[in-house]
Amino acid sequence: MTTTLPAPRAATGRAEASARLTRDQRIARGKAARAEVPRSGHAEFVAGANRADPLALLIAEDTTRVPELLPIRYGRMASSAFAFYRGAALPMASDLARTPRSGIDVQLCGDAHLSNFGLFASPERHVVFDINDFDETVPGPWEWDVKRLATSIEIAGRSNGYSSKARREAVLATVAAYRRSTRIFAGMDPLEVWYAHADMKRIAALTDGSLSRRQRKTIERTVAKAQTKDNMGALDRFATVRDGVPRLDAEPPLVVPVRDLLDGGAESDATEDGLRRLLSDYRDTLQPERRVLLDRYRLVDMARKVVGVGSVGTRSWMLLLVDDNLHPLFLQAKEAGPSALEQFVGTSRHDNGGQRVVVGQRLMQAVSDIFLGWVRATGLDGVRRDFYLRQLRDWKGSAEVETMLPEGMRVYGELCGWTLARAHARAGDPVAVAAYLGGGPSFDEAVRAFAESYADQNERDHRALLDAIASGRVVAEAGR
Repeated sequence: MTTTLPAPRAATGRAEASARLTRDQRIARGKAARAEVPRSGHAEFVAGANRADPLALLIAEDTTRVPELLPIRYGRMASSAFAFYRGAALPMASDLARTPRSGIDVQLCGDAHLSNFGLFASPERHVVFDINDFDETVPGPWEWDVKRLATSIEIAGRSNGYSSKARREAVLATVAAYRRSTRIFAGMDPLEVWYAHADMKRIAALTDGSLSRRQRKTIERTVAKAQTKDNMGALDRFATVRDGVPRLDAEPPLVVPVRDLLDGGAESDATEDGLRRLLSDYRDTLQPERRVLLDRYRLVDMARKVVGVGSVGTRSWMLLLVDDNLHPLFLQAKEAGPSALEQFVGTSRHDNGGQRVVVGQRLMQAVSDIFLGWVRATGLDGVRRDFYLRQLRDWKGSAEVETMLPEGMRVYGELCGWTLARAHARAGDPVAVAAYLGGGPSFDEAVRAFAESYADQNERDHRALLDAIASGRVVAEAGR
């Protein structure tokens, strides 16, 4: 197993060019875009006869994935229309590419559905709320993230049995929060935008007067639960001490230690050497003081771990490191190929997919994992792939979407809308976007209409997956 760190491609210069414009020019840019692409036009979604087959797009992704894990992927996607949506970033990107674009680009999350927001620990050990998945991040049209978020609210509301009125209110509140927050960030200086983040005090302020006592108790329980998801908790969950050294437990096919994937002997020795080179090259992408911290730990075990819905089948590794007193550090190395959006918005300027993810995450998140880094490595099958690394668990928590009441969904959508606006404002042009959005609800209403239409399409696509499973075209394994 060998590793290399490629140099990034030349920057596109779009952000630098925007920064050189005056404020009046940026406002004029947004208004000109609005005249060219009216806000009402964002309501449009028509599948059309030439729409790409979503199942064909998903199956095409399978060619680079671990074959034995694909039935788990489709089993998870088949479980509900919302689960299908979570795994269908590529089909939606294909559809969004055929919709009107404002022409104003930002750093996109690329997969901004509501379950990709959540809690985690800041380096200062505060609980913060932010976007927490950047596998598809790439520069592109800001409205694509907004539409994916809004549609996820509509789909989740349908799954939860909300009335059409409750779903409409939640979607409108989400998009309105994005619009109003963008206008606020447009009036801030860049440092204010960069420092803005949603800690518990900010969350309380954003939801003041909107939550019942019961809902606030639910948030408190979610935070308390998240704080138990740390390295010691992961040790209890995933490992057993054998001969004085922690070893990862096997839970096939979801968790498979690397020793179980090899035949032993020279192959195992070569793999162990390769893993240490991987860690060494990953270490070089960290800040100097964090290299010192990482050096306090040594690698003792590694396992392949199945994660998420859309990510199932990509290679994700769990690395267990310990210090001299056997205190654990769990890292996750997650495969990072090209973004699903790249074929529609242009190739990333970063040759390494892991670097693409890390740079995008650092641009969009207010605070990021101290061990966030990337590497290119030759894996067990001899194929070179890109990975990004971060802590496996560090106070990570997420809302229980399936049990949310309509009012809770509305407030949660508003929090996600604020967070997405802040993320876009950090590396984009909030002045131009705010000028495009304006002060009225035209864009909100248009995206609400889009969300309804696309949720209908998502249900049809989900049914097509179920039919493909029933016919044997797609193999799925439920309950994993």
